[in-house]
Amino acid sequence: MSSEKSAARPASRRARRAFDREKALAIALQEFWTHGYDTTSVASLTKAMGINPPSLYAAFGDKKQLFDEAVGLYTRTYAAGPPQGPDARTAITRMLRHLAADYTDPNHPPGCLIITGATNCAPGSQDVKDQLRAMREESKAAIAACIRADIDARRLPADTDADGLAAFYAAVIQGMNQQAWDGVGQAMLERVADAAMAAWPATR
Repeated sequence: MSSEKSAARPASRRARRAFDREKALAIALQEFWTHGYDTTSVASLTKAMGINPPSLYAAFGDKKQLFDEAVGLYTRTYAAGPPQGPDARTAITRMLRHLAADYTDPNHPPGCLIITGATNCAPGSQDVKDQLRAMREESKAAIAACIRADIDARRLPADTDADGLAAFYAAVIQGMNQQAWDGVGQAMLERVADAAMAAWPATR
């Protein structure tokens, strides 16, 4: 009897070691990115990840905690980050062209998880909607700060509406996301980016 118990212990340890948490998280990210938070069920997650519900709860807590980790992985791996460049126009152009490529990359679902992840959330998932909205607002604020830096450096007119211009480019980004979901390719999204940059304020 004792020999049977000792033989079972190594087998169970091997089973636990076989669970690759990072791989499972990457799969969960793909599920949330493709289907959104509410539509992605625990059953569909565990099926895709190849685990049972107790293993999911033991490794990640509940579905919301798993989603939070997936958002963190998305941000570290795919998010464009704040606009960067020698001036605001260059930085925002680079950002839009990066997104044109990323939103249409065939190696992952189209578009942006931060934009679409809570599109169809029910009232019970308001915290998810608020979380992703806050992240989008941070991105918009980063664009506005980039524009204000150009105003301060006198690369843009003093009366430039930094907040309005940032909201415009945030709307362009959200539109590019939807276009990518509709199957529009990178070349067309780059044309959208170029058209958006044509609206840049004239320097004096």
